[in-house]
Order: sequence, then C-alpha cells, then structure tokens
Amino acid sequence: MALARLGHRTLCLDCDVGLRNLDIALVMTDRAVMDFTDVMEGRCSLEEAAAAHPQQKNLFLLTAPIRFEAADIDKKAYQKLIRKIKKQFDYCLVDAPAGLGAGFQLAISGADRVVVVTTTDASSLRDAQRTVMELEGFSREQVHLVVNRCRKKLLRSLHQTIDDAIDTAGLPLLGVIPEDETMPLYAGRGIPLLLTTNDCAALAYRNIARRVDGQKVALMKIR
Repeated sequence: MALARLGHRTLCLDCDVGLRNLDIALVMTDRAVMDFTDVMEGRCSLEEAAAAHPQQKNLFLLTAPIRFEAADIDKKAYQKLIRKIKKQFDYCLVDAPAGLGAGFQLAISGADRVVVVTTTDASSLRDAQRTVMELEGFSREQVHLVVNRCRKKLLRSLHQTIDDAIDTAGLPLLGVIPEDETMPLYAGRGIPLLLTTNDCAALAYRNIARRVDGQKVALMKIR
C-alpha cells in the first residue's frame, strides 16, 4: 500500500498455496475471485484476475489457489506468469508461506529481491539465518532484513540492539518496525493501517517503501 501511495502500480501476489490469507490482511476477501492458476491455465487474463483494492489506487491482489498443494504448481508456468506481471506492474510483492518447503521455493523462483522479516527473538533470528541459507542464488545486495515488533525498553532489558539482529542474520537492514499496540485494533476492524492517522508502524512501512524505491531515508528511532 505504501508503494501504491507513491504512485507505483503494485501487485500483491499470495504464494501461500492452499492456505492463503493475504486477502484478509488487505480486506479484500470478497474481491479475490480468480487465483494465479486461473491465469496460468488460461481461464482468465492477468487483468481480470488481479483484483483492485477498493480504497487504494494502484494496489492489486492476485490470490493463491486453495485446491492445490504448492508441489502441484508448474514452476515454469509460474515463472512465465511472473514475467508477465513484471511487464504490467512496477512492483510485485510475493507473500511466501511459512517454512522452507515447496511453497517457499516456488515464491523465490521468480523473485529479483528477498526481504527476510524477523524479530529480535533468538528463535526468530535463527529462522532468519536458516532462510538465508536457502537463498544461494541471490547475492547479498538482493537480500534485505526487516526487524519487526521492536520495543526499545525490551531491547534494553535483554541487552540487545538492532545491530545484534543485523549481525546475527547477516543481512543489510531495510527497515525497523516498532511494536504498535493499535495494529490489532485496526486489523480487527478491517482497516488498513496506512489509511489511518497512525504515525508509528505506518511511518516505518512508508519509510521501507521509499527505500525499496531507491530513496535514502534515515532509520526511525524506536520509542
């Protein structure tokens, strides 16, 4: 949404085959009718399947199928779809499923860059490290780190810093998102965070979008 608000045609591609939920996060459960296999198999065009967000111009969703397993998806056909997407959209954000199985491998197979999201929790950082090990085809410049749900007081009590997270994951930092108590409230009401007056986590998302877009933006301070 932040990229769309910068004027870029942005597609969110749900790659969580069989367990999709990106339509819930985008408050588009009644709009995502066709999935990406409908485009791959010629039942509809990309333009027909990519549902436009009802409140945000330039933002679209292409959802995942629920009747397949990730291993059933033809990877070559998927990569052909990605090439078509690149011609019609400025950005495509691929939501990879949890784990490092067939769904994850499918998601990264057509990607130009990868954003690994972690918290400062030790188990989350270990997962991030393990994820990086699966990204052999990507250079260091193509893989970025986002540290989520940061609380300064907690970091102090645990004697941790953001630098520790960066060093542990071994990735360049793309952004830091502070813990924001209002997020569950907005999510429960089905209100996209960037369409509110929120200036905490929403600001972090906007800053990350600007960095993805090539702009130089200072890291926000965690309060």
